[in-house]
Amino acid sequence: MDRVPPKPKHPESNLQSEEGADSMSTMENQMEPSSVDSIESSQTQPAARQPKYQLGTPVQFVQGVGSQRAPLFEKLGLTRAGDLLFYFPRDYQPPVEIVAFSKLKTDTRVSVVGTVVDREFRGISEGRSMAGVLLQVEGGSVRLKWFNQPYRLENISHGARIQATGVIKMAGFVWEMIHPEYKILEDEEDLSPNKPAPQYSLTEGLLNNHVKRAVHNAVHELADSVDEVLPAATREAAGVLGIATALRQIHIPTTMDEAMAGRKRFIFQELFVLQLALALRKRQKQSGLPAPVLEDNAKIHNRILSRFPFELTSDQRQAIHEVANDMGKNVPMNRLIQGDVGSGKTVVAMYAMLLAVAHGYQAALMAPTEVLARQHARVLGANLKASRVNVELLTGSLSGSERKSVLDSVAMGTTDLVIGTQALLSDQLEFRKLGVVIVDEQHRFGVGQRASLRSGTETQPHYLVLTATPIPRTIAMTLFGDLDVSVLREKPPGRTVTKSYVARHDEMASWWEFVRKQLKQGRQAYVVAPRVEDNEQEESRGAEYWHDRLQREEFANFRVGLLHGRMASSDKDETLRKFNAHELDVLVSTTVIEVGIDVPNAAVMTVMEADRLGLAQLHQLRGRVGRGQHPGYFCVFPRKEIPGVENERLQALTQTQDGFELSEIDFKIRGPGNLMGTKQHGLPPMRIADLSRDAKILEHARKVALQIVAENPELEGEDFRRLKKQVLARYGANLELGDVG
Repeated sequence: MDRVPPKPKHPESNLQSEEGADSMSTMENQMEPSSVDSIESSQTQPAARQPKYQLGTPVQFVQGVGSQRAPLFEKLGLTRAGDLLFYFPRDYQPPVEIVAFSKLKTDTRVSVVGTVVDREFRGISEGRSMAGVLLQVEGGSVRLKWFNQPYRLENISHGARIQATGVIKMAGFVWEMIHPEYKILEDEEDLSPNKPAPQYSLTEGLLNNHVKRAVHNAVHELADSVDEVLPAATREAAGVLGIATALRQIHIPTTMDEAMAGRKRFIFQELFVLQLALALRKRQKQSGLPAPVLEDNAKIHNRILSRFPFELTSDQRQAIHEVANDMGKNVPMNRLIQGDVGSGKTVVAMYAMLLAVAHGYQAALMAPTEVLARQHARVLGANLKASRVNVELLTGSLSGSERKSVLDSVAMGTTDLVIGTQALLSDQLEFRKLGVVIVDEQHRFGVGQRASLRSGTETQPHYLVLTATPIPRTIAMTLFGDLDVSVLREKPPGRTVTKSYVARHDEMASWWEFVRKQLKQGRQAYVVAPRVEDNEQEESRGAEYWHDRLQREEFANFRVGLLHGRMASSDKDETLRKFNAHELDVLVSTTVIEVGIDVPNAAVMTVMEADRLGLAQLHQLRGRVGRGQHPGYFCVFPRKEIPGVENERLQALTQTQDGFELSEIDFKIRGPGNLMGTKQHGLPPMRIADLSRDAKILEHARKVALQIVAENPELEGEDFRRLKKQVLARYGANLELGDVG
C-alpha cells in the first residue's frame, strides 16, 4: 500500500515573487565581467523567448535553489544565476548501460528499468525522513531511496515506468539505490542510453543533484544570454566551440566527447586570456621608456672574463651571449636564467652587471634572503677586489647611519653594484644611472614585485631574473610568460655526483655513525629540519631540538652550530663565517641554506621529515654538498608514516641528479598549486585549467596569443572589445596592465 506524505512544501518552489521580479530588473546592469570571469552580460535576448531570469539575478531565484539552499550555494561563491554557468564539473561519471537484474553487482554504478509497484514515506528520526519507491524489474525488484526529500514522490505515481541510475548495493535481501537519478518513461522510445553525469564540488548540506539541477536550469535559461569573447578566427584557430554550445556540452553532455569538447573550450579560454595578458605585459615593457644601449665588444668581454678564475661551460657562454645581445639594444631586456643546481647562473649575472659598469652604469642585485644577499656581496667583493668596482650591501638590518651612507653613495653614483634584499624597493633608494637589475630566485617575490627600481635617468634598466629551481615548462610559460628564457643544464667540470639515500628511522643510528666517520676525515656536515621549533600536534621536531640533541649525544665530540631565519643578522653571519672557516663541524639549520650557500668542504647532509618538502627544494638542499673535491652524501628521513606516493616521490631523488627531471616528477605528483608556492604568486587561481594536464592546450594558447599581439598590439576593433575587457578584469591589476589600450 502506498504510504505517502501530505503534500510537502517543495524546497525548490520558492521562486521569485513579484517583488523579486522587480528587484531583478534593477540588477541586470550591475553584473561586471569579472564576476562570472568569462564574459560580459548581454541585455539583448533572442526574440523567440525571454528567459525567466538574467545573469545577475540572485541565485535563490534559480529553480532548484530557493531561499533555504541559497546560503549553501553562496558558500561555493555562487551568488548570482550567471555564476552557475561557470561552476564547472570537477569530473564526470561515465555513461552506464542498462543492466539486467541477474547481472547486478554490489557497489557498481548501473541503470535499471522497471515499474513502480510501491511507494513509501516515513520519518526515521527527528527532522529526518525517507521517501522510497519499489521498482519491479524483469527478474526481481530494486528499491530507490531518498532521504529528506519527500517531494520525490510528487511526480512518481504507482504504475509509472522509470529508468533509474545510481550505485547499486545489496541491503539485506533487497537491491537498493540511494539518491539515484531517474527518468519517467512515457513510452519505450523515451528509453535512452545513459549520459555522462557531471560531478560538482560541494559543501556540507548540498548534494550533487542539488547543484546539477540548479546549474542545468541556469544553462537552459541563460546559455544564449552570454556574449562571446573569443573572436571567430581565434575559435577556429584553437578548434574550440562557441560559448553557448560549450556551456551546454560541459554541463549537459550526451557523450563524453561532448563533455571534453566543452571543457576544452573553457580550458583554452582561461589559458589564452592569461597568455594574452603576459604577451601584452611584455610588449608594454618593450614599448615604454628605452633602455640604455650597453653593447659588448672584444675588449670588454675579455676584461670581464679575466675576473672568472675558471673555464665557462658552453651553457654559460650561450647565456652570456644572449644577455649581451639583449643589453646591446634600446629595448629593455627581460630574460630568465633558469639553472640547475651548481650550473653557475651567478656567473651570468655577474657578467651582466660588469657589462653595465663598463659603460658607466650601475647594477642592482636583489636576493630573497639576507643570508643570500650577504653571500652575493662577499663573492662579488672577493672577485672584484683588485678592480675599481665599488660594491655595497643594502639590507633591512643596517643601522640608520650605514643605510644613509649606502643611499648617498648610490645616488651620487660612487657605488657601482648594490646588493640587497627587498630593501632595494625602498622609495628612498635613488640611482644615478641604473643599467641592469638582477632579481635572484624570482619566484619567491611574486608577480607584483618585479621591481621597477628608479634609475634617475630617462631610461629604464634591463632586467635579468635568476632561478636555481628548475621549472616545469608549463609553469615557466605561466609565471614567466613575459620573459625570454635561457637554460643552464651543464655543470662546471670537477663537480662530483652526490650519492642520495632515503632511510628508515631504524637506520638512523648507523647513519650518524657514517657521518661521524666523515667528520673525522675532516669533512663538514649539514643537518636540516623543516621548522625552527617543535610542533607537538604534528609530532614534528625543529632545528632547535636537533641542535640540542646532536651536540649532547651523536656529535658530542664535535663543534655543532645552529642557523635559522629568526636569528639576528649578525648571529647568522657569524655562524656562516664559522662554518666557512671550519670552526664548526656540523651546522644544524632550517631550509634557509637551501639556495646559494657555498662551503666546498661540506660533504654530508641529513634532512629530517623530508616528505614535508618538495623535490625541487630537496634538490636545492642536495646541491649544498659535494661542491668541492670530496664526494657528497645526501640522506633524507621521512616521517614514520607517509603515503606510498610520498615515498615514491622521495625515491626519485635517488634515481636522478637532473633537477629538470625532478621538477617534472614533483609537478605531476604534487600539482602546480603546491610547487614553488605558486598559490602565493599573485596570479588568480585557475578555475578549470590544469597546468600538468593541459600542457598542449597551454602551448597552443600561447602561440595564438603571441600572434594576435604581434598583429594587433592594442587589441583594437569590435572583435577584440570583449576579450580585452576580460583580460583587464582578470589580470590588469596583477600584471600592471591598466594602461593597455
